Amino acid sequence: MTDRPSGSTIRQPDAQVRRVLERAELDGVELIRFLYADHGGVIRGKAASRSRLAERVGTGIGHTVAMMAMNMLDQLQEVEQLGPVGEVRIVPDPATYVPLPYAPGAAAMLSDLRLPDGSPWAACPRTFLKEAVDALAAEGYALQAAFEPEFTLGRRLPDPSGGPDRLAPLDDTLCYAGTGFDTAHDYVMALVQAMETQGLRVEHYHPELGHGQQELTIRHAPALRAADNHVLYRETVRGVAIRMSLWASLAPKPIADQAGNGTHLHLSLWRGGENVFAAPGGARDAFIAGLLAHLPALTALTCGSVNSFRRLAPRMWSSAYAVYGPDNREAAVRVCSPLGESGEPNLELKPSDSSANPYLSLGAVIHAGLDGIRRGLDPGEAVDVDPDTRPGRYPRLPSSLEEALDALEADDVLMEALGPLRGSAYLAVKRSEARAFALQDTAYELFHHFRVF
Repeated sequence: MTDRPSGSTIRQPDAQVRRVLERAELDGVELIRFLYADHGGVIRGKAASRSRLAERVGTGIGHTVAMMAMNMLDQLQEVEQLGPVGEVRIVPDPATYVPLPYAPGAAAMLSDLRLPDGSPWAACPRTFLKEAVDALAAEGYALQAAFEPEFTLGRRLPDPSGGPDRLAPLDDTLCYAGTGFDTAHDYVMALVQAMETQGLRVEHYHPELGHGQQELTIRHAPALRAADNHVLYRETVRGVAIRMSLWASLAPKPIADQAGNGTHLHLSLWRGGENVFAAPGGARDAFIAGLLAHLPALTALTCGSVNSFRRLAPRMWSSAYAVYGPDNREAAVRVCSPLGESGEPNLELKPSDSSANPYLSLGAVIHAGLDGIRRGLDPGEAVDVDPDTRPGRYPRLPSSLEEALDALEADDVLMEALGPLRGSAYLAVKRSEARAFALQDTAYELFHHFRVF
């Protein structure tokens, strides 16, 4: 007799699953984390033991539907179909198996949330991105993407006056300074090794503008893999820090008077082996126009927290206006110059950070760009100046999470793409966060964001 979940079907391990089982044994892994990202942008999951892995890869692990109505403060929201009645399964993708170098004896797989019969669930964020990728493929396109994260490295310290803990940065070195490399060296080398062990190919690293701020980027990948990579990246940045008695935060603004942490989203669109962003006009301009047309609503998904909007201010190099321009770092959409002869042109979406669910964020970006292509939209003239130097000329992005959520709710294209369950749950979760933080002071907001993200 087993404790097999009622109504579930256990598949015999296929070749891919057998490889995971063999790797887990060779890696000395005892617990395998099945990870997913929720509507609050939090990475959550459950772990299966190696002894039950063959079964759990097939059935998944049972999970209450209500967790997709939980906000980042662990406050459960009332959302129809996401209450105490109902069950889903956290079903891992064996292709994403990685050992966790910062957690000896543990490994992880990225997971879908599925109904007990194995069919897709309407509130699964990873499924949302898969569907967006399929919609793009139906039009003959494929997307390559890379998240470009910044994070703050320091220590979590108690507040002397008895308030919430605060994040004390590791150093006060200057942007790109050699002393910044030296101060964070031991941590960064451990981080690089941990990334590479998981198949995350590190491209660049440097100390950034803010105190304790770091930027380490990994190579682009197809859209789903890019979002999976970003989940692993977030977990690794924090996991390595914890093992070294440090604290790392990817929150947009963990320290009020320091530079914010963006996670710029780089995109290239391909058709028949050709990068369609290589030349102006056509699909490139229509994709840009789609992003700009939906940008107020997109911001609710790409910058998904109250804390995000401390960063999205004029003259902060974080983009506060819905404009595009070549190598314009104050434009929401930067048209990036190729890097060297082998470099490929790409777009950089700057209003993006790591408090967002990467599957919802990237999926929504695809739907917005695809809408521009389908309708043949025109982005207008490129902007080659700081848009804040021309007051009133360019549309301002939302200045708060509430404004962004209002724009999302009014955006028929994105709400239809999200679907009724996912869309209503996301709005409920995020509006609850806006209400909760409005009742508290800045110290409370900073603490809960650097603690969670």
